[in-house]
This record gives sequence, structure tokens and C-alpha cells, in this order.
Amino acid sequence: MQQFDVRQLDLPVGSNIILIGMPGAGKSTIGVLLAKVLSRSFVDTDVYIQAHEGRGLQEIIDADGLEAFRAVEERHILSLDCQDHVVATGGSVVYSELAMRHLKATGIVIYLDLPLLVIEKRLTNIASRGVVMGPKQTLANLHDERRPLYLRYADIIIDCANLSHEEILGKITDSLVAYPSDK
Repeated sequence: MQQFDVRQLDLPVGSNIILIGMPGAGKSTIGVLLAKVLSRSFVDTDVYIQAHEGRGLQEIIDADGLEAFRAVEERHILSLDCQDHVVATGGSVVYSELAMRHLKATGIVIYLDLPLLVIEKRLTNIASRGVVMGPKQTLANLHDERRPLYLRYADIIIDCANLSHEEILGKITDSLVAYPSDK
């Protein structure tokens, strides 16, 4: 990727850039790289939740259940108070309309869209990763359930199929430069 001049962005002052998408879509990895390119701080909400709860995501899910985890996630997202950050969210954040309204009010939501087959290849540790899914639910079911929610909340959709990290960053920065500043 060619050098990006952050002055090209005409985003509202304080606007966050929020990444949503399936587990394994690359939100955390792309988030760190994007924060570096844009000279912004980075927050991974999964790490934020784990740090504040003092236990891993899978521990919370196993001990308290899916609904309790979603409530914990929502509470921590609503407490998130940052500006000019890149924020990588957990894949399940879209289940909470309150959390998504809060995130959208703080910035631009970008959906990293990746084909299910690629996600399946990347998620080799699904049982321990802290993926919010029912015991009999498949990754395909989860993808079908969540994709309409990602599309609903996204301000920008990045098709990440067959792209390198640098190419994804290029598509994101191009989309941000073209994003209407009056939104």
C-alpha cells in the first residue's frame, strides 16, 4: 500500500472508525494496522471486556451462558468512551441494538465482509475462542444469522475476499476519503 496522508480524511472531529464482522474476518489485525496508518489509538472490545471482567470470553460464555455474555458485552460497549480511535468489535456486538446505536453515534461503522469458506478455514480454535454461538449452531448458521445485521449497521462494506491486509487497508482508506463528511 502506498503511503497514506491522514490529512486526506474529512471526518467529523472525534469520529471513531468501528470494525464489525464475523469472528476470523480480521477485525483485530486490520484494526491495529489501520490505527497505525491513520495515527489513531486502537481498542479491541474483546480485550477490553476480558480486562474488565478478569476472565476470558469463553470462560464467561461457559460459566454464565450466551445471554449473560451478550449483556456483559452490551454493558462494556455502552461504557466505551473514546474519540479518534479505531475500534475492533466482537462479532456478536450486532445482536445489541443499544450497543450498535452507541457505536454508530461515535463514528463510522465498517463491515469486513469475508466469505464463509475463508472464515471456516481461519477459525481452527472455535471451541476456545469465545465465539457467541449456541451448542448446536454451525458456523454457517451463525454467518447466515449475523450477515443481515452487519449489513444493516454498516456505513461502509469492504469485500475482503482474496485481498491481502494491505489491499484491505487501501480499500478502507479509499472509502473513508470518499465518505461524505456531512453524515
